[in-house]
Amino acid sequence: MYKKINVFDAFIEGAKGGFETAVKIIPYLVGLLVAISLLRNSGTFEFVLDGIKALFVFFGGDTRIVDALPTALLKPLSGSGARAMMIDTMNAHGPDSFAANLASIFRGSADTTFYIIAVYFGAVSIKNTRYAVGTMLLADLAGIITSIVLAYLFFG
Repeated sequence: MYKKINVFDAFIEGAKGGFETAVKIIPYLVGLLVAISLLRNSGTFEFVLDGIKALFVFFGGDTRIVDALPTALLKPLSGSGARAMMIDTMNAHGPDSFAANLASIFRGSADTTFYIIAVYFGAVSIKNTRYAVGTMLLADLAGIITSIVLAYLFFG
């Protein structure tokens, strides 16, 4: 009232801007979803996990961590994909198992790095993401390591 701005017109302008942004990010979002689907359905994900499990066995590590790793590996790509992997872990190992608890901690310990890069950086046309990606992945790694420590501390 003080600035005599028509609130409805301001709202409509903001809604137009939001719609334009949504239209801009759709191609990035579709590309990301296709890439995640290819990764999960091609068997690549299981192949990588089998290799990691073999390393843990070779070095005498706890393979229960590997059962929860799909959630940690998918979280930087997709929040909903990480949720699906967490639920799969709970169904396979039980909701009170170490793997399920660790998967739950993994899900909350990191952000959707590549989703942010693809959608938000793409929406504002940022092309040079080299330092952002490295920093974000380092933060994800810190979240994964902290999650493992906390899981052993509370559920070990």
